[in-house]
Amino acid sequence: MGLFNRTRTADAGTAVATAPVATAPVGTDLSHLTGEYTVDPTHSEIGFSVRHAMVTTVRGQFAEYEGSLHLDGADPHLSTAELVIKVASVDTNQAQRDEHLRTGDFFDAPTFPEITFRSTAAERLGEDLYRMTGDLTVKGTTLPVTLDLAYNGSAKDLYGNERVGFEGTAKIDRTDWGLNYNAALETGGVLIGEQVKLRFDISAIKNA
Repeated sequence: MGLFNRTRTADAGTAVATAPVATAPVGTDLSHLTGEYTVDPTHSEIGFSVRHAMVTTVRGQFAEYEGSLHLDGADPHLSTAELVIKVASVDTNQAQRDEHLRTGDFFDAPTFPEITFRSTAAERLGEDLYRMTGDLTVKGTTLPVTLDLAYNGSAKDLYGNERVGFEGTAKIDRTDWGLNYNAALETGGVLIGEQVKLRFDISAIKNA
């Protein structure tokens, strides 16, 4: 089965929260999923995590973003994705830390208000597993990033919207994009890890 061309029945718990209740019929011809989609931020999440003080992990997310997908049900290699994230919406559940992240020590949100991702290639790895490569721009620096993706299925919600869902992960070194701030610890090591784990939980709605 191919990316964006398998149908999964939504469970009852999901129906209460996100309202998918009717799924498209399973079959070999799933070209009906081909088309343009818009990411639904109400039912999606873009998050990150990084080691703190060498002993724990701090997690955060961005609350404001827009995304679009072109899905090809017959040939996933032709699928593309684009994402624009508002840096000022960063949220780690600690206001003082969030304000620091917006400064020049990290994202410099006043000068670089957006983070963008634009895909350049996609490939199938196996059953519902895919890899997408694209250009990630942070703080004025653009570098390639590879996302590992798991396709979660498609469903039609109570409002008649056709949805697709997938999860993605990636690992980057924040210093490659100029996010170099750190502090040495008395016991050795540094305050903030350089490796950042990115997480994408995406629900997208097919455009009318």
